[in-house]
Amino acid sequence: MKAKISLVTLGTRDFARAFAFYRDGLGFEPHNYTEGEDFCMFKMEGTWLALFPRAELAADAGVEDDGRPPSGFALAHNVGSPAEVDAVFAQAVAAGAKPQKPPQKTFWGGYAGYFADPDGCLWEVAHNPFTDLT
Repeated sequence: MKAKISLVTLGTRDFARAFAFYRDGLGFEPHNYTEGEDFCMFKMEGTWLALFPRAELAADAGVEDDGRPPSGFALAHNVGSPAEVDAVFAQAVAAGAKPQKPPQKTFWGGYAGYFADPDGCLWEVAHNPFTDLT
């Protein structure tokens, strides 16, 4: 099997709110989206991000939607400098993200902060001076 993540789908409680956060707040461009649909994909570098109603995602996967926000993982957006971390973090918070951990020097020698999207999905914004993940 090829080691690759092709698509990350986030289950949303309020699709319109999540769509506005990612499209208008963070500036992600929708791909083949028609107004009024409840599914959207955003093309990104190396992978895709999708939004889908949480209950429908759970039903599709055959699991129960327990209503809790996900906390066992974080999506990460790596940038080229600590100043860029601060800028992206501020943009996300201005768009409605909940700050979880403000950007700061990390134990591993980088610089990072965490925010939660409107559905509670964690995002890390980081600068890694040792490995270019941008």
